[in-house]
Amino acid sequence: MLRARLSLCFASLVGVVLLNGCLLGPNYSREPVPTPATFRFATTEVADTANTEWWKQFQDPVLDDLIATALANNKDVKIAAARVEQFMGQFVTTRSALFPQISAGATAGRQRISRAGPQPTLPGVGPVFNNFELSVSAAWEIDLFGRIRRLTEAARANLLSSEEARRATILSLVASVASSYLNLRSLDQQLAIAKATTESRAESVHVFTLRFEGGEVSQMELAQSQSEYEASLATIPQLETQIAQQEDALSVLLGDNPRPIVRGCELGAFATPVIPAGLPSDLLERRPDLLQAEQDLIAANALIGAARALYFPQISITGLFGTASGQFSSLFTGPSRVWSFAGAVTQPIFTAGNISGQVQTAEAQQRAALLSYQKAIQVAFQEVDDALIASQKLHTQLEVQGRQVTALATYARLARARYEGGYTSYIEVLDAERSLFDAQLAQTQTQAAALTSFVTLYKVMGGGWVVEADKMTTQQTAGESQSAETSKPAGTAAQALQ
Repeated sequence: MLRARLSLCFASLVGVVLLNGCLLGPNYSREPVPTPATFRFATTEVADTANTEWWKQFQDPVLDDLIATALANNKDVKIAAARVEQFMGQFVTTRSALFPQISAGATAGRQRISRAGPQPTLPGVGPVFNNFELSVSAAWEIDLFGRIRRLTEAARANLLSSEEARRATILSLVASVASSYLNLRSLDQQLAIAKATTESRAESVHVFTLRFEGGEVSQMELAQSQSEYEASLATIPQLETQIAQQEDALSVLLGDNPRPIVRGCELGAFATPVIPAGLPSDLLERRPDLLQAEQDLIAANALIGAARALYFPQISITGLFGTASGQFSSLFTGPSRVWSFAGAVTQPIFTAGNISGQVQTAEAQQRAALLSYQKAIQVAFQEVDDALIASQKLHTQLEVQGRQVTALATYARLARARYEGGYTSYIEVLDAERSLFDAQLAQTQTQAAALTSFVTLYKVMGGGWVVEADKMTTQQTAGESQSAETSKPAGTAAQALQ
């Protein structure tokens, strides 16, 4: 009874010491970040759509299905989810060192000793004997100076960093699928323009061939018409190659082998999304890459304390309780009881700079992580401003190009009429039609760029829409994880830490 009371008192004392122990190293706190009041190229025509599934604003069900397929099947998302599980395991392993490690053992053996050995057997004792043992042992490192707690803090930050990296992968995937699909529809429209132009020029070559045979036009004019026909014809295989390559790239994003991609809306039929609302300070809480960089900083900050704790003693206690007997029948009797208890203290005295080197490394890594975080914030502000100005100016450019195409179409029609009336040479007709063809292709490219600028803007703004997309991947991951008893769906790292 007295021994039990002493053990209880000692355990209570250890608990008090642990709870009030030192925690070395700096505690993380987010430093004030200089942020502008508004974005440089912000517009008043905004809407709070940063927390919605913004891609549905294009009003193309095919695009919606492609994004859903990509979120469910993309390999990069699955790899990122597996890394979250990896860091979850590392966190659990590191945190386990805060608690006693308890194990049980049992042995049974039969042995014969030599009668002619240096230690002869006692009179009346046979050389053959049995041995039975049952024991429960425990070992515990008392984290008096916070080394294990700092390592656990770093492991937790690494886990949350991997979770934000997974969300950044989702963000990039959705934007890549939308951009690739818009580019694909742009190439489709350019191919249609090239085929229509080539067909029109083929008719011109046919007419000029008949006129040349009748002596109405010169061979030079016939060669000019043939040259323009071949020029437009050459763009067709070039565009077909780009379309096939775009389909292959999009197929990989969908988690599939290269295959044809189903089409939906024509390029000109896409609805124009609205510009998302947001303040520069919101980016710190909305963009996964910034949250990831901050968690990397938290991890590096915690490792400083873990390194500094190496200067101080490491205290551990071990204990064992069990029974041992030569007869199994007496294994559970009082005389067979055995126990042991021990404590150990290890204090570094001379390490030839090993510990100071680890501290120096941790402090340098923390400074680098801080600078990386600050740079990531600045780059984020730049990306948002770039996306805002691109969205605004591309729409202005598209309006100008629309008027240019209209004017060139009129010019080409009048030039051909003047040529048919004998008032100008065929060169003027060729120049007008060539300019119209180039302008139509440029207009299509700008139209796709203007739509893609909205994709880029939603990507760099971050926002709650990443959570909405995350739900689609979480359901898929949860279904795949049911076979593993201890596995958790990706996206539950934060909940698991609570």
